[in-house]
Amino acid sequence: QVQVVESGGGLVQAGGSLRLSCAASGRTFSNLATGGWFRQAPGKEREFVAAISWNGGRTAYANSVKGRFTISRDNAKNSVYLQMNSLKPEDTAVYYCAADTLDRVSDIGQRYHYWGQGIQVTVSS
Repeated sequence: QVQVVESGGGLVQAGGSLRLSCAASGRTFSNLATGGWFRQAPGKEREFVAAISWNGGRTAYANSVKGRFTISRDNAKNSVYLQMNSLKPEDTAVYYCAADTLDRVSDIGQRYHYWGQGIQVTVSS
């Protein structure tokens, strides 16, 4: 089985930055092809944030985070990262890391078969 664990969340003031990390173990990211980040705020549906292909490094971003968030990966550490800058209160949500064996970037959650437990990000005004 694949275990996916997020870290790096917390409380930050508007305009600040956070860096989320996602580490895979068991069957590691070396066996996976795509990593992604989704988020879910209270009372809202889970939404796509960003994705990256493991091999080619192709990326995709939600319009709401373009220019502020950057997704990256480190093969040696079997990890995916999400650098979040210029944070806004509306970025407050539980952030989930997801991965899949297919080499494609997608904004559809059903296309990711491995998920972390989620990590809280709170941005105060």
